[in-house]
Amino acid sequence: MHELVTRGHRVTYTNDPFVADRIESTGAELVPCTSRLPVADNDWPADPISAASLFLDDAVQALPQLRAAYDDDPADLYLYDIGAYAARALAEAQGRPLVQLSPTFVGWDGYQEEVAAHLRKLPGADAYRDRFGRWLAGGGATTTDVDTFSGPPAKALALIPRAMQPHADRVDTGTVTFVGTCFGSRAVTDGWTRPAAAEHVLLISLGSAYTRRPTFYRQCIAAFGDLPGRHVVLQIGKHTDPEELGTVPPNVEVRSWVPQRTILEQTDALPQGAEQFMNADRLVELGVARRVDTAHATAETLRAALNDLLTDPERINRSKQLQAAAQAEGGTRRAADLIENILPAAESRPVF
Repeated sequence: MHELVTRGHRVTYTNDPFVADRIESTGAELVPCTSRLPVADNDWPADPISAASLFLDDAVQALPQLRAAYDDDPADLYLYDIGAYAARALAEAQGRPLVQLSPTFVGWDGYQEEVAAHLRKLPGADAYRDRFGRWLAGGGATTTDVDTFSGPPAKALALIPRAMQPHADRVDTGTVTFVGTCFGSRAVTDGWTRPAAAEHVLLISLGSAYTRRPTFYRQCIAAFGDLPGRHVVLQIGKHTDPEELGTVPPNVEVRSWVPQRTILEQTDALPQGAEQFMNADRLVELGVARRVDTAHATAETLRAALNDLLTDPERINRSKQLQAAAQAEGGTRRAADLIENILPAAESRPVF
């Protein structure tokens, strides 16, 4: 957003006021749209169909809010996340161009048969798809097939390195462009310095959802606490009380939130739900990771996996190669260039 704003575009961002400060800090205009997603209380269901239903429920209640905000002032181009179904429905109803921004892997030739078909067999899947289809038919979208609508549109930007994409050779590059990770400004990522005495720094983070895992955090402390030369940054989210962790050794830094980009740039080593299992497998395939499932994440297995990674020269070399390849994909600037190329040529200050 900030990159587009600095290029002179008017950027509006529709989201819950809960994240208003993050949006407005980029220079974008917040268009309030209340959400029912359990972001605030972190109460996400483990069942895939239940989780998908949450996003559909949110789209159903969000679309009228979007229509009220944009019907009289349509955007020249709509950018939307893979789960923001209401945004695609709005763009199609208005006949406006749209670009999907995918923060994870995209579908490939054969995805429906190899992955989606298994999801359609889960309990509740038929009812979910039926409700999705009825909503599409009545919401003004021109794409009424559920599988097509929930897939990429005519243009999608994948905000991941191409190396992390399963079956990348089977992805339609006429539709999808890999731009790699799009970083924000340094102003919002600074704030952490690697301790001078740390021989190795380890970041442990479960992301922003499904973070209430005190048992796992305790195993990590047991595995890496008091190890000579190791400094551990443990991000526990805001839904785990630090008191639940017990005694924390001096070399373990516990935080509810950390500037991950800053720390990762100074880290020597680093899935639990949704696509994260496939991400873990992909990293193993690339030769830069070890996968330890939660059920086997004891102090002993975690410590052994870390030691293998830190002492493997091939892993270190491969990590450097992948880092260079990812940086070459262009990131934020390339994504902004591609977006500007899609904008209607006659508009000088388009609205998003």
